[in-house]
Amino acid sequence: MGSQTSVTEGGRQGRVLVVDDVESVRKSISMTLAHAGYEVVEAESGEQAIRLAQGVQHPLAVDVVICNIQMTPGDGVETIAFFRRRYPAIPVVALTAYPDVELAVSLMRQGVVDFLVKPVLQEELLMVVKRAVEQRVNCTSPVCE
Repeated sequence: MGSQTSVTEGGRQGRVLVVDDVESVRKSISMTLAHAGYEVVEAESGEQAIRLAQGVQHPLAVDVVICNIQMTPGDGVETIAFFRRRYPAIPVVALTAYPDVELAVSLMRQGVVDFLVKPVLQEELLMVVKRAVEQRVNCTSPVCE
């Protein structure tokens, strides 16, 4: 698919995994994305996100992961590291209520494509997710196969 679009090969906008331990934040992000045409999968912890990704019968296929950094249970940084290591072709967006420049730089060096600060503006969220889905869809690296 050569055109610059956020629509995946199946005709959908893309599937996004939203990982946040705060239900109201998770639901708000999920609703914004769903209204924009994205398919959304939610996880309330890093452990749940990893279990979903590793499902033997039905492994989770997503185009983008949005992951909160500070969660209980489960450390968001460890969850992000898992996705970057195990699924390097899937763009990961870090989410935090407590901006930390050093941590942001560290996560970007690990391959995080963007860093969102809560409360997330809808326009910014949609722009970041669209860009990440396009990155995933247009990836030509052997890692993407």
